[in-house]
Amino acid sequence: MAASEAGDLADDRALLGRTGTAERVADILRTRVAEGCFPPGTRLSEDSIGGALGVSRNTLREAFRLLTHERLLVHELNRGVFVRVLTADDVEDIHRTRRLVECAVVRGLGQPPYPLDGLAAAVLAVETAAHAGAWREVSTANIHFHRELVALAGSARTDELMRGVLAELRLAFHVVGDPRVLHEPYLARNREILDALRAGERTTAERLLARYLDDSRTRVAAAYARAVDAPAGRAG
Repeated sequence: MAASEAGDLADDRALLGRTGTAERVADILRTRVAEGCFPPGTRLSEDSIGGALGVSRNTLREAFRLLTHERLLVHELNRGVFVRVLTADDVEDIHRTRRLVECAVVRGLGQPPYPLDGLAAAVLAVETAAHAGAWREVSTANIHFHRELVALAGSARTDELMRGVLAELRLAFHVVGDPRVLHEPYLARNREILDALRAGERTTAERLLARYLDDSRTRVAAAYARAVDAPAGRAG
């Protein structure tokens, strides 16, 4: 793990408040994984991360345990803790889970109007980053788009589930490579889904989303399978 990445974590120390619990540490690290700060195969240094966040070794190890249970990290005996490298089957399963959850959220929205400010902000962030050619930022903003979509359910449990699923998805993006190739075909489709929800057309939004996720599954799974067939890093 690069020293700059651990140093950046010091900015997150304020998020821990006075308690510095393992759950909060895990949440910070989960977010960092989802935002692409720790690529697959990265060894996580207890000393660097614990020092940056100002937490004890025991607290950090408990956070690592929680994230290992979520399949984001893997512990290798006598070597340490690493960010997990997904299999091709993992990528397929992540997309199946996304389709089940995200489409169910849209289907269950009830009567319009819907609280779309967060979703609209995410769409704008995706488009702004794409216009600037900042494709890693596009990847992060697109993850936020899907988190905001799921947040429309108003369910803390669903939000928690999808935080882990989308963090795992980001691990796949790192292996596939060029984020422009991954995300550019879906920029206009994000806005189409938003526009359908703004118009109160829930059924149309669900249909657009299902097609979107099916296409994404096909493209990402195929690209990932090609990438892992090439000389690869550590398997998780």
